[in-house]
Amino acid sequence: MDNRHDILQLLRQVADGSTAPEDALTQLKREPFQDLGYAKVDLHRGVRQGAAEVIYGAGKTPEQIAGIAAAMGARGCENILITRISPEAADFAAKTIPLDYHPIPHLAIAYPGPRKALGHIVVVTGGTSDMAAAEEAALTAEVLGNKVTRLYDVGVAGLHRLLSNLDPLMNARCVVAVAGMEGALASVVGGLVDCPVIAVPTSVGYGANFGGLSALLAMLNSCASGCSVVNIDNGFGAGYLASRINQMEGLS
Repeated sequence: MDNRHDILQLLRQVADGSTAPEDALTQLKREPFQDLGYAKVDLHRGVRQGAAEVIYGAGKTPEQIAGIAAAMGARGCENILITRISPEAADFAAKTIPLDYHPIPHLAIAYPGPRKALGHIVVVTGGTSDMAAAEEAALTAEVLGNKVTRLYDVGVAGLHRLLSNLDPLMNARCVVAVAGMEGALASVVGGLVDCPVIAVPTSVGYGANFGGLSALLAMLNSCASGCSVVNIDNGFGAGYLASRINQMEGLS
């Protein structure tokens, strides 16, 4: 049993008599994690959080990444996110497991399968240079079952570009605002919409940008209400949180 839907379905089968309680117990007793030696794969993450464990690729060998994903795939997991994975590691893993690789955000989806497209999340960037973090956020949200609209290169240096795209912004349940430099985009978006805004500061910028610190501090000090901030270049964290916000109505 790898997610809450599977457990609920099993309990219904017990209730209608199509599955014996003893058989259900056997399925539920399956190990909550698998020890691979170099990793302890959390196979019950989907039960607790509604989504399978995400594999952070940086710092892992190609063999480790492929091994973890294969262990999850063997338990029926689909649409497994692998973040910060190099092209070389993706090429290696793709030889042994089904894999979709996205080079701009260095993100892969192992065992890709059908997924929902609920609600509406908008991912907006200040510039094209912010696309790596933005695509990490957008793809994360899509894999988790959300409808995503991308509005790229609509920063404050040409505000008319943003204002000409107000319809999708106004209809969003959550907006992810991705920007480097001085990070002003998040405040502008936060002053336009009535939904939560998740700001993603990026490391894009010249020297005094300090690797994204200037954008981070500007976003933390935003005067727009309803604006929260994730770590520098953390598109994954923003996409995951946006998914939680977007799907809260359906869980209530």
